[in-house]
Amino acid sequence: MSLSLLATACGSDSGDSGKKDDAKAGPQQSAAAAKGKSAAELAPLLVAQADLPEHKVEADAAAKAAAGATAGADKPECKPLVQLQTLVPVGNPAGTATIAATEKPKKPSEGASLDDKLDALKGGLAVTRTSVGLASYDGKGAEEAFGALKTASTACAAGYTVTQDAEKTRIEKVAPSAAVTAGDEALAYNTVMDLKDGDKATMQFVVVRKGNTLATFYAMNLTGAAAQPKAVVEAQVKKLG
Repeated sequence: MSLSLLATACGSDSGDSGKKDDAKAGPQQSAAAAKGKSAAELAPLLVAQADLPEHKVEADAAAKAAAGATAGADKPECKPLVQLQTLVPVGNPAGTATIAATEKPKKPSEGASLDDKLDALKGGLAVTRTSVGLASYDGKGAEEAFGALKTASTACAAGYTVTQDAEKTRIEKVAPSAAVTAGDEALAYNTVMDLKDGDKATMQFVVVRKGNTLATFYAMNLTGAAAQPKAVVEAQVKKLG
């Protein structure tokens, strides 16, 4: 190789090295500088009635009522779970948006017997209601919030006690639910709440991170055992793109 080509090659290596360093730093700087979406930007990304024809989709009154409320846990490591359970965003999102999706009860067929009509009426109480929340974060906030929830779901397996408005609620255990594959990373777990007098309520939670946006799902059922809201999760993740 001639000296001129060697010099050119060395010069190119030096320049490329700088570019490579810039390229390596680029994604990290980009992640750190990423801006979260505002509430106005998140609202159109929420699932709508057209996305879930088998559900009734409406404003989440529970989430609005929870705004500004505070709840604590007897175990500090369980705070992220309490926040999700009480519809309070985890971390410090730049913007949030909420919606509720409730399964439509099956109507009795024409000419149904009285017993069938009574069964349909009871079935109307056995529907699962899901609170859907979107939270978008600056930088790596979404990753950190997801990590906090994931860690807490394991650390608090033996349960915890929630205190809100001077009332205490005992969560007997936290356990993994059917795995969910969606977004960049996903978490699914359930909690068993002590309703006293021997009654229990099983609630389902799903958390999906897509970029710097976190989608959370909290499903409950008046009959005590909620099913994982698969249709709601799939529709919402699809809408996030």
